[in-house]
Amino acid sequence: MAAERVVEVKNKQVLFKDYVRGFPKESDMCITTEKTISLKVPEGTKGVVVKNLYLSCDPYMRNLMNKSEIDGFFSSYSPGSPITGFGVAKVIDSRDPNLKNGDLVWGTTGWEEYTFIKEPASALFKIEHTDVPLSYYTGILGMSGITAYAGFHEVAKAKKGEKVFVSAASGAVGQLVGQFAKLMGCYVVGCAGSTHKVDLLKHKFGYDNAFNYKEEHDLDAALKRYFPEGIDIYFENIGGKMLDAVLLNMRNFGRIAVCGMISQYNLENPEGVKNLMEIIYKRVRIKGFLYFDYLPQYSKVLEIILPLIREGKMKYIEDIVEGLENGPAALVAIFSGRNIGKQVIKVAQE
Repeated sequence: MAAERVVEVKNKQVLFKDYVRGFPKESDMCITTEKTISLKVPEGTKGVVVKNLYLSCDPYMRNLMNKSEIDGFFSSYSPGSPITGFGVAKVIDSRDPNLKNGDLVWGTTGWEEYTFIKEPASALFKIEHTDVPLSYYTGILGMSGITAYAGFHEVAKAKKGEKVFVSAASGAVGQLVGQFAKLMGCYVVGCAGSTHKVDLLKHKFGYDNAFNYKEEHDLDAALKRYFPEGIDIYFENIGGKMLDAVLLNMRNFGRIAVCGMISQYNLENPEGVKNLMEIIYKRVRIKGFLYFDYLPQYSKVLEIILPLIREGKMKYIEDIVEGLENGPAALVAIFSGRNIGKQVIKVAQE
């Protein structure tokens, strides 16, 4: 019997060049088409080969450009290797008993046209619902959705009528948190970095109010305008001076869910926070969390969010760029706020 023919193809990739200091640049990455990949899974493994369709640009990826490891959850990118991140893909070949050729999946994949994933059980989720855009699984139906739901409901333990402040509120997570708050009957204010984004918060996502933090010279005074009685819940995405001002405006027994601190990611010397005594006086609870912590609740998150999307009760904005070659520019753009909504790269046709 003739041996099965192994099909090899050129595999366009985004390679990480070297560790980064300060703000990342497009030149910290490069495009290559020199490598080939077999579209057949090697014998003796239980892996899968996938064709990547959409890739997600996320702020945490900046931390992986440092020469460090974060408590075993994330490992730094290796110079000369493809960048990795969340994406949506189609299974081309599978030796995993739970995945078959043609299945759609989301999870951790490479920034390349095709990826061999050795351990799909720990990296991929099978997509069962295709009546919504597949790109949504890079965000609202993937990591961003889990993060927003868990941070607001499980970490902050929100209650009806509470006063909620969300920073970086027009981003992939923030736009969802505000809508969860409104669905619960909370008063919610968000901040963003442009007039257009502020308008989106108020008129698209239903925020009660919003402001451009870049135009505020006194963040403490700005928060007092929108929260004269103080803040019950702060969903933290920025850190630094914003967190310092929020601490002055928290109510007694307030809760702060720490999702990210994007203002600090590109600093060689992170900013200090001065108003920490407010945590004691006001008995504020601050808790950081990772989306990994709440993966066991993914099915619950889908049960809640999918009907809201289908019924038009939850809005979602994506900023989709075409072509893997435009990936470096798209990733760099999120650190200057040039994207509107969730930044996604479309790699191939569905």
